[in-house]
Amino acid sequence: MNERADETGTARDETGTARGSAAAQMRALMAAMAAALFVAPAYATFDSGSTGADGALNVTVNTEIVLPPSGVLNYTSINIPAGITVTFRKNVTNTPVYLLASGNVTIAGTISIRGAHGRATGTHGDGALGDDGIPGVGGPGGHDGGRGGRQDAASTPEIIRAGPGLGPGGGLGGKEGGNGCSSSGHYPGEGIGGAYAGAAYQIHAKYHCTAATLTKFSRPYGSALLQPLLGGSGGGGGKGGVTYPGSGGGGGGGAILIASSATLQMTGTIDARGGDAGGNAGTGVGGSGAGGSGGAIRLVATSIAGNGNLLAEGGCWGGERQYCGSDGNYNQYGGSAGRIRLEADAITFSGTSSPVYAADRPGPVFIAQAPSLRISAIAGQAVPEHPTGHADVSLPASTTGPVDVVFATTNVPVGNTIQLRIAPAYGAVIEALSPAIGGTAAAGTAQVSVTLPAGPSTLQASTSYTVVVAGALDLSQFAHNEAVEKVQVTVASTGATRARVITASGKSYDVPYAALRAAGFQG
Repeated sequence: MNERADETGTARDETGTARGSAAAQMRALMAAMAAALFVAPAYATFDSGSTGADGALNVTVNTEIVLPPSGVLNYTSINIPAGITVTFRKNVTNTPVYLLASGNVTIAGTISIRGAHGRATGTHGDGALGDDGIPGVGGPGGHDGGRGGRQDAASTPEIIRAGPGLGPGGGLGGKEGGNGCSSSGHYPGEGIGGAYAGAAYQIHAKYHCTAATLTKFSRPYGSALLQPLLGGSGGGGGKGGVTYPGSGGGGGGGAILIASSATLQMTGTIDARGGDAGGNAGTGVGGSGAGGSGGAIRLVATSIAGNGNLLAEGGCWGGERQYCGSDGNYNQYGGSAGRIRLEADAITFSGTSSPVYAADRPGPVFIAQAPSLRISAIAGQAVPEHPTGHADVSLPASTTGPVDVVFATTNVPVGNTIQLRIAPAYGAVIEALSPAIGGTAAAGTAQVSVTLPAGPSTLQASTSYTVVVAGALDLSQFAHNEAVEKVQVTVASTGATRARVITASGKSYDVPYAALRAAGFQG
């Protein structure tokens, strides 16, 4: 074979292919491998979806931001310096906070969406008896606590009965009655904390009683994926006393999503804790309210770094961070913890997370074409398309007997039922189950007949259904490569749709509804 030399002196054959010693070729290969080890990792660029319409957020003083009706703010960048606190004025429909940025996000100060504390009562209060028993309001996207029962020298049950906390995991209010574990816990005058990521029990419930006998507790809800993004629930109020009312329950922590197409640097604090219950003291005082549950924090970016504080703990008692916890053991008046989630290709965050955050790759920010459910009419009166939860419908005082509550669904299969929850200002929660949804999946209807309690009440509704996908759609990527047999979907009148895949062996995994839609799921 003829050889020639190129301009570098490297020997080449007639085809122009370089030839050389095996040692030289090995050195070149090793050099290429070594060079590869020092190449910076290339991450897929996450798109927050921000339009940048709201410009750059660069605050220099403590600032309250008014949320638009959608709750969505579109920034180019976000910078909150150390020593600065940013809060949000809730919109009328109480949406979560959505902060989208096309550039970097730097949080060295504080973002607070914490639930407010319930008002104290009796001699524990501030001397202004007019606010005794008022509950704490929820943070943006969170729910209010329950009212403390009113005072009454005769201890009339209808008067001293406390109100439940609002929200899917709202705590029951303190009630009159004995100390039977299966009916009202060991101390029936005390409220039950709001639930979220976990259940919440009444004070001493598990300390004095057998856990299996407990039937009165707040049930957890939502998904660790924080899709939908839901805030915390309020704690129940305390039973009214002979001389003083019961104290109000704490508000649930709010819900916030911060999404950056670039880097999110977190050295400050995001506070989504539940509000504390009001304290109570004095002769003839009522019972104590309970803490609201923590809220939700979801951070999504290309990379997340810093050593700050992410807080979504449940509220405690007395506004003094006393008697925290929610598992029903000794001296626990608190709400349960909320949820924290970090999504990025690179997560080097090393700060405090309470509760511990869940981590994953970036997922979709919003869910498109999701099923929806709303209460459309009560006793013949139309409910606003975007209800506020405050005096949306007023019925005459003469209203007695059962009334029809009508529901409207979109993209929900017919044949499923709807669960209605009625939380009065004072008294026990009422629940009712509708007949099957009729109409079409695109536009369904259902109604249930219920007797509403006197006074103001808050109505909430939800439906769950299951779609069998075995043999029709491969969703094994969402179940650790195990075949998925069916998908369970839950739709609520507040918050967005959530989904769970279930395998043939019975294992289940929470999955973003948007991710299922992207994989071809219809339902």
